[in-house]
Amino acid sequence: MAQDLFQAPDYYQLDDLLSDEHKLVRSAAREWVKREVTPIIEEAAQKALFPKQILKGLAEIGAFGPFIPAEYGGAGLDQMSYGLIMQEIERGDSGIRSTTSVQSSLVMYPIWKFGTEEQKQKYLPKLASGEIMGCFGLTEPNHGSNPGGMETRYKDMGDHYLLNGAKMWISNAPFADIAVIWAKNEEGRVHGLIVERGMDGFSTPETHNKWSLRASATGELIFDNVKIPKKNILPGKSGLGAPLMCLDSARYGIAWGAIGAAMDCYDTALRYAKERTQFGKPIAAFQLQQKKLAEMITEITKAQLLTWRLGVLKNEYRATPAQISMAKRNNVDMALHIAREARQILGAMGITGEYSIMRHMMNLESVITYEGTHDIHLLITGMDITGIPAFK
Repeated sequence: MAQDLFQAPDYYQLDDLLSDEHKLVRSAAREWVKREVTPIIEEAAQKALFPKQILKGLAEIGAFGPFIPAEYGGAGLDQMSYGLIMQEIERGDSGIRSTTSVQSSLVMYPIWKFGTEEQKQKYLPKLASGEIMGCFGLTEPNHGSNPGGMETRYKDMGDHYLLNGAKMWISNAPFADIAVIWAKNEEGRVHGLIVERGMDGFSTPETHNKWSLRASATGELIFDNVKIPKKNILPGKSGLGAPLMCLDSARYGIAWGAIGAAMDCYDTALRYAKERTQFGKPIAAFQLQQKKLAEMITEITKAQLLTWRLGVLKNEYRATPAQISMAKRNNVDMALHIAREARQILGAMGITGEYSIMRHMMNLESVITYEGTHDIHLLITGMDITGIPAFK
Protein backbone atom coordinates (compact mmCIF):
# COMPACT_ATOMS: atom_id res chain seq x y z
CA MET A 1 0.00 0.00 0.00
CA ALA A 2 1.47 3.35 -1.08
CA GLN A 3 2.29 5.78 1.67
CA ASP A 4 0.58 9.17 1.41
CA LEU A 5 3.44 11.67 1.49
CA PHE A 6 1.41 14.62 0.21
CA GLN A 7 2.64 18.09 1.12
CA ALA A 8 0.39 20.97 0.08
CA PRO A 9 2.10 23.76 -1.86
CA ASP A 10 1.63 27.31 -0.58
CA TYR A 11 4.00 29.37 -2.69
CA TYR A 12 2.46 32.74 -1.84
CA GLN A 13 1.96 31.98 1.89
CA LEU A 14 -1.82 32.07 1.56
CA ASP A 15 -2.14 30.35 4.90
CA ASP A 16 -1.55 33.80 6.37
CA LEU A 17 -4.96 34.78 4.99
CA LEU A 18 -6.76 31.91 6.70
CA SER A 19 -8.13 31.91 10.24
CA ASP A 20 -7.10 29.32 12.82
CA GLU A 21 -10.53 27.73 12.40
CA HIS A 22 -10.01 27.43 8.64
CA LYS A 23 -6.70 25.69 9.19
CA LEU A 24 -8.18 23.31 11.76
CA VAL A 25 -11.03 22.39 9.41
CA ARG A 26 -8.59 21.82 6.55
CA SER A 27 -6.24 19.80 8.74
CA ALA A 28 -9.04 17.51 9.89
CA ALA A 29 -10.12 16.88 6.29
CA ARG A 30 -6.52 16.40 5.10
CA GLU A 31 -5.69 13.86 7.77
CA TRP A 32 -8.94 12.00 7.17
CA VAL A 33 -8.18 11.74 3.45
CA LYS A 34 -4.70 10.41 4.18
CA ARG A 35 -6.08 7.87 6.60
CA GLU A 36 -9.33 6.75 4.94
CA VAL A 37 -9.22 7.60 1.22
CA THR A 38 -5.66 7.18 -0.01
CA PRO A 39 -5.31 3.54 1.14
CA ILE A 40 -8.45 2.37 -0.68
CA ILE A 41 -9.11 4.73 -3.57
CA GLU A 42 -6.95 3.13 -6.27
CA GLU A 43 -8.55 -0.28 -5.79
CA ALA A 44 -12.03 1.30 -5.68
CA ALA A 45 -11.35 3.12 -8.96
CA GLN A 46 -9.91 0.02 -10.63
CA LYS A 47 -12.98 -2.00 -9.60
CA ALA A 48 -15.42 0.86 -10.35
CA LEU A 49 -16.89 0.65 -6.86
CA PHE A 50 -18.03 3.49 -4.65
CA PRO A 51 -16.52 2.95 -1.16
CA LYS A 52 -19.66 3.35 0.95
CA GLN A 53 -17.72 2.75 4.15
CA ILE A 54 -16.35 6.31 3.98
CA LEU A 55 -19.74 8.00 4.33
CA LYS A 56 -19.66 8.00 8.13
CA GLY A 57 -16.20 9.56 8.13
CA LEU A 58 -17.26 12.27 5.68
CA ALA A 59 -20.07 13.19 8.04
CA GLU A 60 -17.71 13.23 11.02
CA ILE A 61 -15.37 15.77 9.42
CA GLY A 62 -18.33 18.01 8.60
CA ALA A 63 -18.24 17.43 4.84
CA PHE A 64 -22.01 17.09 4.56
CA GLY A 65 -23.53 20.56 4.66
CA PRO A 66 -20.67 22.34 6.43
CA PHE A 67 -22.41 25.69 5.88
CA ILE A 68 -25.79 24.44 7.13
CA PRO A 69 -26.67 25.94 10.56
CA ALA A 70 -26.06 23.76 13.61
CA GLU A 71 -29.79 23.79 14.46
CA TYR A 72 -30.32 21.57 11.42
CA GLY A 73 -27.35 19.31 12.08
CA GLY A 74 -24.77 21.16 9.97
CA ALA A 75 -21.39 22.41 11.14
CA GLY A 76 -22.34 26.09 10.80
CA LEU A 77 -19.06 26.90 9.04
CA ASP A 78 -18.38 29.66 6.54
CA GLN A 79 -17.88 29.36 2.80
CA MET A 80 -14.09 29.40 3.05
CA SER A 81 -14.24 26.32 5.24
CA TYR A 82 -16.55 24.61 2.76
CA GLY A 83 -14.08 25.31 -0.03
CA LEU A 84 -11.12 24.03 1.94
CA ILE A 85 -12.94 20.79 2.78
CA MET A 86 -13.75 20.28 -0.90
CA GLN A 87 -10.10 20.95 -1.81
CA GLU A 88 -8.84 18.29 0.56
CA ILE A 89 -11.42 15.70 -0.44
CA GLU A 90 -10.77 16.16 -4.16
CA ARG A 91 -7.07 15.88 -3.45
CA GLY A 92 -8.08 12.34 -2.55
CA ASP A 93 -10.52 11.81 -5.43
CA SER A 94 -12.93 13.87 -7.53
CA GLY A 95 -15.61 11.21 -7.21
CA ILE A 96 -15.59 11.37 -3.43
CA ARG A 97 -15.78 15.16 -3.64
CA SER A 98 -18.73 14.78 -6.02
CA THR A 99 -20.56 12.76 -3.40
CA THR A 100 -20.05 15.47 -0.80
CA SER A 101 -20.83 18.34 -3.22
CA VAL A 102 -24.13 16.75 -4.16
CA GLN A 103 -25.09 16.05 -0.57
CA SER A 104 -24.17 19.57 0.57
CA SER A 105 -24.93 21.96 -2.28
CA LEU A 106 -27.51 20.12 -4.34
CA VAL A 107 -29.58 18.34 -1.69
CA MET A 108 -29.13 20.04 1.69
CA TYR A 109 -28.83 23.55 0.27
CA PRO A 110 -32.19 23.59 -1.58
CA ILE A 111 -34.00 22.03 1.37
CA TRP A 112 -32.43 24.63 3.67
CA LYS A 113 -33.08 27.57 1.33
CA PHE A 114 -36.40 26.62 -0.28
CA GLY A 115 -37.92 24.04 2.05
CA THR A 116 -40.51 24.24 4.80
CA GLU A 117 -39.52 24.06 8.44
CA GLU A 118 -40.99 20.56 8.54
CA GLN A 119 -38.82 19.49 5.60
CA LYS A 120 -35.70 21.00 7.18
CA GLN A 121 -36.28 19.20 10.47
CA LYS A 122 -37.13 15.92 8.76
CA TYR A 123 -34.25 15.71 6.29
CA LEU A 124 -31.32 17.98 7.13
CA PRO A 125 -30.05 16.38 10.37
CA LYS A 126 -30.13 12.91 8.79
CA LEU A 127 -28.37 14.18 5.67
CA ALA A 128 -25.70 15.93 7.77
CA SER A 129 -24.98 12.75 9.73
CA GLY A 130 -24.91 10.57 6.62
CA GLU A 131 -27.82 8.53 7.93
CA ILE A 132 -29.50 9.22 4.62
CA MET A 133 -27.93 10.25 1.31
CA GLY A 134 -29.37 12.36 -1.45
CA CYS A 135 -29.04 13.15 -5.14
CA PHE A 136 -30.07 16.00 -7.43
CA GLY A 137 -32.00 15.62 -10.67
CA LEU A 138 -31.79 18.37 -13.29
CA THR A 139 -29.94 16.97 -16.34
CA GLU A 140 -32.08 14.90 -18.70
CA PRO A 141 -31.32 12.59 -21.64
CA ASN A 142 -32.26 15.33 -24.13
CA HIS A 143 -31.35 18.40 -22.09
CA GLY A 144 -27.94 19.07 -20.55
CA SER A 145 -26.70 22.61 -21.11
CA ASN A 146 -30.28 23.76 -21.73
CA PRO A 147 -32.13 22.74 -18.55
CA GLY A 148 -35.02 25.00 -19.48
CA GLY A 149 -36.00 22.41 -22.10
CA MET A 150 -36.65 19.76 -19.45
CA GLU A 151 -39.40 17.28 -20.23
CA THR A 152 -39.98 15.91 -16.71
CA ARG A 153 -43.49 16.97 -15.66
CA TYR A 154 -45.84 16.70 -12.72
CA LYS A 155 -49.61 17.09 -12.55
CA ASP A 156 -51.77 18.17 -9.66
CA MET A 157 -54.06 15.23 -8.90
CA GLY A 158 -55.85 16.88 -5.99
CA ASP A 159 -54.35 15.15 -2.96
CA HIS A 160 -50.95 14.45 -4.58
CA TYR A 161 -48.75 15.20 -7.59
CA LEU A 162 -48.13 12.68 -10.37
CA LEU A 163 -44.55 12.78 -11.65
CA ASN A 164 -43.26 11.46 -14.99
CA GLY A 165 -39.90 11.80 -16.72
CA ALA A 166 -36.24 10.88 -16.43
CA LYS A 167 -32.92 12.35 -15.33
CA MET A 168 -29.45 11.06 -16.15
CA TRP A 169 -25.78 11.43 -15.16
CA ILE A 170 -26.88 11.69 -11.54
CA SER A 171 -24.17 11.30 -8.89
CA ASN A 172 -25.24 9.24 -5.85
CA ALA A 173 -28.41 8.05 -7.66
CA PRO A 174 -27.84 4.29 -7.22
CA PHE A 175 -27.78 4.48 -3.42
CA ALA A 176 -29.55 7.76 -2.61
CA ASP A 177 -32.42 7.67 -0.13
CA ILE A 178 -33.96 10.88 -1.46
CA ALA A 179 -33.74 12.86 -4.69
CA VAL A 180 -34.27 16.60 -5.03
CA ILE A 181 -35.58 16.78 -8.57
CA TRP A 182 -36.70 19.62 -10.79
CA ALA A 183 -39.80 19.30 -12.94
CA LYS A 184 -42.31 21.52 -14.74
CA ASN A 185 -45.89 21.87 -13.62
CA GLU A 186 -48.81 22.03 -16.03
CA GLU A 187 -48.11 25.72 -16.66
CA GLY A 188 -44.47 25.00 -17.50
CA ARG A 189 -43.05 26.48 -14.28
CA VAL A 190 -40.06 24.66 -12.75
CA HIS A 191 -40.39 23.48 -9.15
CA GLY A 192 -38.32 21.30 -6.84
CA LEU A 193 -39.75 18.12 -5.36
CA ILE A 194 -38.37 15.61 -2.87
CA VAL A 195 -38.72 12.04 -4.12
CA GLU A 196 -38.08 9.22 -1.66
CA ARG A 197 -36.71 5.79 -2.44
CA GLY A 198 -39.47 3.22 -2.27
CA MET A 199 -42.11 5.37 -3.94
CA ASP A 200 -43.92 3.29 -6.56
CA GLY A 201 -42.64 3.97 -10.07
CA PHE A 202 -39.32 5.49 -8.92
CA SER A 203 -36.16 3.63 -10.01
CA THR A 204 -32.44 4.47 -10.14
CA PRO A 205 -30.56 2.28 -12.63
CA GLU A 206 -26.79 2.57 -12.33
CA THR A 207 -24.57 3.85 -15.15
CA HIS A 208 -21.74 1.43 -15.94
CA ASN A 209 -18.65 1.36 -18.20
CA LYS A 210 -17.33 4.76 -17.14
CA TRP A 211 -13.68 5.62 -17.75
CA SER A 212 -14.02 8.59 -15.37
CA LEU A 213 -15.22 9.03 -11.78
CA ARG A 214 -14.99 5.28 -11.40
CA ALA A 215 -15.08 5.46 -7.59
CA SER A 216 -18.31 7.47 -7.75
CA ALA A 217 -21.79 6.01 -8.16
CA THR A 218 -23.64 7.45 -11.16
CA GLY A 219 -27.10 6.59 -12.36
CA GLU A 220 -30.45 7.63 -13.78
CA LEU A 221 -33.67 8.69 -12.12
CA ILE A 222 -36.79 7.24 -13.70
CA PHE A 223 -40.26 8.51 -12.75
CA ASP A 224 -43.17 6.42 -14.00
CA ASN A 225 -46.41 7.81 -12.58
CA VAL A 226 -44.79 8.45 -9.20
CA LYS A 227 -47.21 9.79 -6.59
CA ILE A 228 -45.55 12.66 -4.72
CA PRO A 229 -47.16 13.94 -1.51
CA LYS A 230 -47.90 17.65 -1.75
CA LYS A 231 -45.85 18.25 1.37
CA ASN A 232 -42.77 17.17 -0.63
CA ILE A 233 -42.70 20.21 -2.91
CA LEU A 234 -40.10 22.90 -2.11
CA PRO A 235 -42.25 26.04 -1.78
CA GLY A 236 -39.58 28.69 -1.23
CA LYS A 237 -38.61 29.35 -4.84
CA SER A 238 -39.67 28.29 -8.32
CA GLY A 239 -38.28 28.81 -11.80
CA LEU A 240 -34.88 27.80 -13.19
CA GLY A 241 -33.21 30.26 -10.81
CA ALA A 242 -33.78 27.81 -7.95
CA PRO A 243 -31.70 24.88 -9.27
CA LEU A 244 -29.14 27.32 -10.68
CA MET A 245 -28.62 28.75 -7.18
CA CYS A 246 -27.83 25.21 -6.02
CA LEU A 247 -25.41 24.76 -8.90
CA ASP A 248 -23.66 28.01 -7.97
CA SER A 249 -22.94 26.56 -4.55
CA ALA A 250 -21.69 23.29 -6.04
CA ARG A 251 -19.57 25.04 -8.69
CA TYR A 252 -17.97 27.11 -5.97
CA GLY A 253 -16.97 23.88 -4.23
CA ILE A 254 -15.64 22.47 -7.51
CA ALA A 255 -13.44 25.55 -8.00
CA TRP A 256 -11.75 24.70 -4.71
CA GLY A 257 -11.80 20.96 -5.26
CA ALA A 258 -9.99 21.09 -8.59
CA ILE A 259 -7.08 22.79 -6.85
CA GLY A 260 -6.78 19.75 -4.60
CA ALA A 261 -6.47 17.41 -7.58
CA ALA A 262 -3.89 19.73 -9.16
CA MET A 263 -1.88 19.94 -5.95
CA ASP A 264 -1.78 16.16 -5.66
CA CYS A 265 -0.53 15.78 -9.24
CA TYR A 266 2.08 18.51 -8.74
CA ASP A 267 3.29 17.10 -5.44
CA THR A 268 3.57 13.61 -6.94
CA ALA A 269 5.48 14.86 -9.98
CA LEU A 270 7.83 17.03 -7.92
CA ARG A 271 8.75 14.17 -5.60
CA TYR A 272 9.20 11.76 -8.50
CA ALA A 273 11.36 14.22 -10.44
CA LYS A 274 13.71 14.60 -7.48
CA GLU A 275 14.03 10.84 -7.00
CA ARG A 276 14.10 9.56 -10.59
CA THR A 277 17.64 9.50 -12.01
CA GLN A 278 18.51 9.53 -15.72
CA PHE A 279 21.82 10.39 -17.40
CA GLY A 280 23.48 10.47 -14.03
CA LYS A 281 21.27 13.04 -12.28
CA PRO A 282 17.68 13.53 -11.05
CA ILE A 283 15.34 14.45 -13.87
CA ALA A 284 14.39 17.52 -11.80
CA ALA A 285 17.77 18.92 -12.85
CA PHE A 286 16.73 19.11 -16.49
CA GLN A 287 15.36 22.37 -17.82
CA LEU A 288 12.23 20.99 -19.45
CA GLN A 289 11.15 19.23 -16.25
CA GLN A 290 11.78 22.40 -14.25
CA LYS A 291 9.69 24.31 -16.79
CA LYS A 292 6.78 21.92 -16.26
CA LEU A 293 7.04 22.08 -12.47
CA ALA A 294 7.47 25.86 -12.38
CA GLU A 295 4.42 26.39 -14.57
CA MET A 296 2.40 23.98 -12.42
CA ILE A 297 3.09 25.82 -9.18
CA THR A 298 2.42 29.16 -10.90
CA GLU A 299 -1.00 28.04 -12.10
CA ILE A 300 -1.88 26.47 -8.76
CA THR A 301 -0.93 29.69 -6.97
CA LYS A 302 -3.06 31.79 -9.34
CA ALA A 303 -6.01 29.45 -8.75
CA GLN A 304 -5.50 29.61 -4.98
CA LEU A 305 -5.64 33.40 -5.09
CA LEU A 306 -8.74 33.29 -7.29
CA THR A 307 -10.65 30.98 -4.98
CA TRP A 308 -9.53 32.75 -1.82
CA ARG A 309 -10.96 36.02 -3.15
CA LEU A 310 -14.10 34.22 -4.30
CA GLY A 311 -14.45 32.75 -0.82
CA VAL A 312 -14.27 36.23 0.71
CA LEU A 313 -16.96 37.45 -1.68
CA LYS A 314 -19.09 34.37 -0.97
CA ASN A 315 -18.89 35.00 2.77
CA GLU A 316 -20.00 38.58 2.14
CA TYR A 317 -22.89 37.42 -0.11
CA ARG A 318 -21.33 39.35 -2.99
CA ALA A 319 -20.11 36.53 -5.25
CA THR A 320 -21.93 36.52 -8.57
CA PRO A 321 -22.83 33.44 -10.65
CA ALA A 322 -20.50 34.72 -13.38
CA GLN A 323 -17.59 34.99 -10.94
CA ILE A 324 -18.24 31.43 -9.78
CA SER A 325 -18.38 30.25 -13.41
CA MET A 326 -15.02 31.85 -14.13
CA ALA A 327 -13.38 30.14 -11.15
CA LYS A 328 -14.90 26.73 -11.93
CA ARG A 329 -13.84 26.90 -15.57
CA ASN A 330 -10.34 28.21 -14.92
CA ASN A 331 -9.48 25.88 -12.07
CA VAL A 332 -10.70 22.66 -13.63
CA ASP A 333 -8.92 23.46 -16.89
CA MET A 334 -5.79 24.27 -14.89
CA ALA A 335 -6.00 21.01 -12.96
CA LEU A 336 -6.50 18.93 -16.09
CA HIS A 337 -3.50 20.54 -17.78
CA ILE A 338 -1.35 19.93 -14.70
CA ALA A 339 -2.47 16.29 -14.55
CA ARG A 340 -1.35 15.80 -18.15
CA GLU A 341 2.00 17.49 -17.59
CA ALA A 342 2.57 15.57 -14.37
CA ARG A 343 1.85 12.30 -16.17
CA GLN A 344 4.58 13.14 -18.68
CA ILE A 345 7.10 13.73 -15.90
CA LEU A 346 6.38 10.26 -14.57
CA GLY A 347 6.66 8.71 -18.02
CA ALA A 348 5.14 5.25 -18.27
CA MET A 349 4.78 5.03 -14.48
CA GLY A 350 2.26 7.85 -14.73
CA ILE A 351 -0.38 5.60 -16.26
CA THR A 352 -0.27 3.03 -13.45
CA GLY A 353 -2.42 2.83 -10.36
CA GLU A 354 0.74 3.07 -8.28
CA TYR A 355 0.34 6.83 -8.63
CA SER A 356 -2.78 8.99 -8.51
CA ILE A 357 -2.16 11.10 -11.62
CA MET A 358 -3.96 9.11 -14.32
CA ARG A 359 -6.98 8.66 -12.03
CA HIS A 360 -7.12 12.41 -11.43
CA MET A 361 -6.78 13.05 -15.16
CA MET A 362 -9.68 10.75 -16.04
CA ASN A 363 -11.82 12.21 -13.25
CA LEU A 364 -11.18 15.77 -14.35
CA GLU A 365 -12.44 14.95 -17.83
CA SER A 366 -15.86 14.65 -16.19
CA VAL A 367 -15.43 17.60 -13.84
CA ILE A 368 -14.64 19.90 -16.78
CA THR A 369 -18.02 18.94 -18.29
CA TYR A 370 -20.46 18.53 -15.42
CA GLU A 371 -22.30 21.34 -13.65
CA GLY A 372 -21.78 23.58 -16.65
CA THR A 373 -19.47 22.61 -19.49
CA HIS A 374 -16.15 24.32 -20.16
CA ASP A 375 -17.69 26.13 -23.14
CA ILE A 376 -20.89 27.18 -21.39
CA HIS A 377 -18.96 28.76 -18.51
CA LEU A 378 -16.92 30.71 -21.04
CA LEU A 379 -20.14 31.98 -22.62
CA ILE A 380 -21.47 32.94 -19.18
CA THR A 381 -18.44 35.18 -18.77
CA GLY A 382 -18.96 36.48 -22.29
CA MET A 383 -22.58 37.33 -21.54
CA ASP A 384 -21.60 39.00 -18.28
CA ILE A 385 -19.09 41.34 -19.90
CA THR A 386 -21.04 42.09 -23.09
CA GLY A 387 -24.63 41.83 -21.93
CA ILE A 388 -25.37 39.59 -24.92
CA PRO A 389 -26.25 35.89 -24.41
CA ALA A 390 -24.51 33.79 -27.08
CA PHE A 391 -26.24 30.52 -26.15
CA LYS A 392 -29.84 31.50 -26.77
